[in-house]
Amino acid sequence: MITLALSKGRIFDDTLPLLRRAGIEVLEDPETSRKLILATSRPDLRVVLVRASDVPTYVQHGGADLGVAGLDVLLEHAKAGDGAGGSAGLYRPLDLKIARCRMSVATREDFDYASAVKQGSRIRVATKYTQTAREFFAAKGVHVDLIKLYGSMELAPLTGLADAIVDLVSTGSTLVANHLVEVERIMDISSRLVVNPAALKLKREPLRALIDAFEAAVGAAP
Repeated sequence: MITLALSKGRIFDDTLPLLRRAGIEVLEDPETSRKLILATSRPDLRVVLVRASDVPTYVQHGGADLGVAGLDVLLEHAKAGDGAGGSAGLYRPLDLKIARCRMSVATREDFDYASAVKQGSRIRVATKYTQTAREFFAAKGVHVDLIKLYGSMELAPLTGLADAIVDLVSTGSTLVANHLVEVERIMDISSRLVVNPAALKLKREPLRALIDAFEAAVGAAP
């Protein structure tokens, strides 16, 4: 049995067409089913539903043979580590080119970010991507105090909790609605296929075939 770890939401929705192009159908809708393990049209393949931030951990430690995770999650997982080498043990064979967005710095419209950086001011930054943000600002020589948040990031500058946020941006409409502006792009983000190296040795033929099928599906994407 091959186990594929996915998270509900955009990544799951964007992965389904790739699976279909590979001739695989997930047999239940996670939005209407309470099940966390879903069968597929391939008897030897099942899907497990986990939190997006947990996908690398499940794959790394053998709870799943492979998974789909955003580059943002993979980088944070690798830099944070977990006592077992972070995600150094994960094989990342393929950029699936789905769930695309960008990681950016955003501030209130009235905050002069450029001047604060130029003057060497200490900037308070709210984000759930603390490892990536720390590395980014350190490389620029910008002094920051990082505040870990898990949601509603846009509130932080509006309530005075932080001067800026580091978050994922897709269309930018949420920033505009909350009177925030994108002041710096950190990196482009998309979702990657990650594989457990031990599983790749033990289940080499079926996993290689599945990786090849994903690659062909990405190439055939409109």
